[in-house]
Amino acid sequence: MSSSHFTRSTRRQAIKSLATLATIQIVPSHVLGKNGQTPPSEVLTKGIIGCGNISRSQHLSMPGKLLALCDCDSQHLAEVTKIAREKKGEKDFTGYSDWRELIARDDIDIVHIATPPHWHGKMAVEAAKAGKDIWCEKPMARTIGEAMAMVKAVEKHGRIFRVNTWFRFQGGFYGMGAPVSMIKKAVMNDMLGWPLKVTVSKHTGFGWKLGMWSGTPGLKPESVPAHLDYDMWLGPAPKKPYNHLRVHDRFRGYWDYDGGGLGDMGQHYLDPIQYILGKDGEAPVSVEIDADPQDKEAVGKWRRIEFTYADGCKIVCDGNDSLEGAAFIQGPKGKMMKRLQSDIVDLVKKVKDLPEPPEQNTDFHQCVRERKKFALNEQNAFWSSTMVNMGITAHRLNKNLQFNSKTLKFDDEQANGLINQPMREPWQI
Repeated sequence: MSSSHFTRSTRRQAIKSLATLATIQIVPSHVLGKNGQTPPSEVLTKGIIGCGNISRSQHLSMPGKLLALCDCDSQHLAEVTKIAREKKGEKDFTGYSDWRELIARDDIDIVHIATPPHWHGKMAVEAAKAGKDIWCEKPMARTIGEAMAMVKAVEKHGRIFRVNTWFRFQGGFYGMGAPVSMIKKAVMNDMLGWPLKVTVSKHTGFGWKLGMWSGTPGLKPESVPAHLDYDMWLGPAPKKPYNHLRVHDRFRGYWDYDGGGLGDMGQHYLDPIQYILGKDGEAPVSVEIDADPQDKEAVGKWRRIEFTYADGCKIVCDGNDSLEGAAFIQGPKGKMMKRLQSDIVDLVKKVKDLPEPPEQNTDFHQCVRERKKFALNEQNAFWSSTMVNMGITAHRLNKNLQFNSKTLKFDDEQANGLINQPMREPWQI
């Protein structure tokens, strides 16, 4: 997409904004927004790429007027089209089999990327070039290099970006039962001391889904269903014979498309911890892996992954549920265990009068309107995505690794080869 297209797109948005202001000045607000509803002039439009389970359960319900759906599986597209019309009341939208047609539309403000991770980088970069704001599924990217390209494109083209995980700014944080802000207050006000050790385990409330997202080695070729454009589904991934276990609900178990349970749950779990520890601008300096050697295609299980930061803080990911009795977070002055309701009340009392963390922008659509960075944006999400991909790289190679946050390189040539993995033609970033 050329820079001239970006200029036209930006100019179109500016004219649209000026027209909105003029309308508000002339027409009374009760006419524009009756019965407390959002005025039509303020409604943002969206297109959703990917019609799997996450679109049905989440993206369809997110704010914004739906103008387009896209999926290379005609059955998935038909199913979500029916849901959108019958359950969500959406009528005026178009279905596509090629995501490039959706992104090319001038009337779509926000592109939701709800595809397998091997597509996130390419689609986000092209959406940014086309002047779209981006709501992207987790993990942010399948590789460190693709995440870098996403950051560069989003910032070059002045777009608003978010990853679809929210625990750093809302909701109870898994087994802790309390919002992350409470834990952040305790840590930033030195209640636990420093450095800290965080344990992410079934016993502290975090299940890694390793069995669910392990792949099957040695897949046999099968006939491609007539309703699936398998070549488009593969996209930038290496050409491999079709097998139903590669696609849709099972793709997370294969290195070409994701990274197993760590790829699935890593940004949900590790991004809030990154925020709690104040590590939004750096990666750990090392990752250690305890696992068996891995298959070249199928993701297997791991027993333990340990990340260490330059200041000695550690994050221990427990994959075989061996750390019974471990604290979620522990320092020289104290620790926090998996929370009971009485503990939550006690925690709230203890941190009530302590200084608050800096305020975050947690309404994505407001951020789009006001051109402000969202709470989980391309910058801080890059670092939690990098941590996830450090772990996946160590797991895939079955190697302990050192990492440099300044050069964004490992101390290992084989690991560095996985930072920027080749894309299949014609798909390039």
